[in-house]
Amino acid sequence: MTRHYDVAAIRRQFSVTERLLYLDSAHQTPLATSVRDALMRFYREGSETAGPKPVWLDRVEQVRARVAKLLNAQPSEIAFTKNTSEGMNIAANALPLTAGDNVLLVEGDHPNNAYAFLNLRRRGVEVRFVPISGATARAEMFAPHIDGRTRAISLSHVTFHAGHRFDLASIGALCAERGLYFVVDAMQSTGVVPLDVKASGASLIGSGCHKGLLVPQGLGILYCRQDLVELQPAYMAMSSLADPPGDYIARADNMALKPGAGRFEIGNVNLPDIHALDAALSLIESVGVAAIEAHLQDLGDRLIEHIDALGIRLVGPRARADRSPHIYVLDLPAQDWADYLASRQVRVSPERDGIRVSFGLFNNAGDVDRFAQILTERRDMLPRARDVA
Repeated sequence: MTRHYDVAAIRRQFSVTERLLYLDSAHQTPLATSVRDALMRFYREGSETAGPKPVWLDRVEQVRARVAKLLNAQPSEIAFTKNTSEGMNIAANALPLTAGDNVLLVEGDHPNNAYAFLNLRRRGVEVRFVPISGATARAEMFAPHIDGRTRAISLSHVTFHAGHRFDLASIGALCAERGLYFVVDAMQSTGVVPLDVKASGASLIGSGCHKGLLVPQGLGILYCRQDLVELQPAYMAMSSLADPPGDYIARADNMALKPGAGRFEIGNVNLPDIHALDAALSLIESVGVAAIEAHLQDLGDRLIEHIDALGIRLVGPRARADRSPHIYVLDLPAQDWADYLASRQVRVSPERDGIRVSFGLFNNAGDVDRFAQILTERRDMLPRARDVA
């Protein structure tokens, strides 16, 4: 038991911890037994009843409501997508941008956020990349880059490559003041960092569900603020319509869209993953996102103490207020360390600036100490004494 929740009880749901030192949740979280069981129940229903689709679709709406509650949104503000990349592309194409307009992005942010907007250059939209200045990622980063043709800011809530945490409230307030749309990639924060979409000031927020939301790849969520009725989908299907034709005959005079995020849904959603998400939300709610964040911050503090003692520099912010609770990049050459760590059954990710360690809600202090010991066993590969401040 930690001071935040019973990590040992949660850990028992993740059998991967019996086989690996799993420090790669920013890439993909392993399946919890409750999530696996939910998937198996879905497949058993499909096998035994040939698919009770009305029942399944009713469950979709129940899960939509649970996602909305997690984010402090209305159910009508939540659409299901395939992944974060689809959500970012939906957002980029929905904004009413014209030739000569510009959008501000963060230099070095996830490429699939950037490409969604870079693809708009064919329409004459300019993309401007803003460098992260120091550890603090706040509104003042963007203000000097805004001019009369700036229409939107798009960024990751938490950066995947070094764990910078952006102050959404301050950036959202800047966007509201300047009349800009605010698009957020929340892939690395949903389920890990409390996210209140109303307090964020965001126009649209996209996220996949295979990291902090604990389900397999192939499901995403998209929040679209209810009042943004001017946003138009690039694609349309019956499921996008306010009044889908009961006789399944398309009519040009029946193309009114759903008023909320549902206008962006195209046909059938990933039903197995929706069932998995239902179970995952139960697990997350049993702990609480704030408690998960606090526990992971404690693990981060412990990791930083260890690497400081070993003379390893942390890439990215050190202060709790500026950093993600779960992503820590160590300034170690990936080509030298990746094979060694894999040989010791340690799962991490090579990153552009070193080795990325990322915690999940099932990790504990013993995992951090074990990782530090494995690093220590190869002192010959560690950097010489250096300033790690």
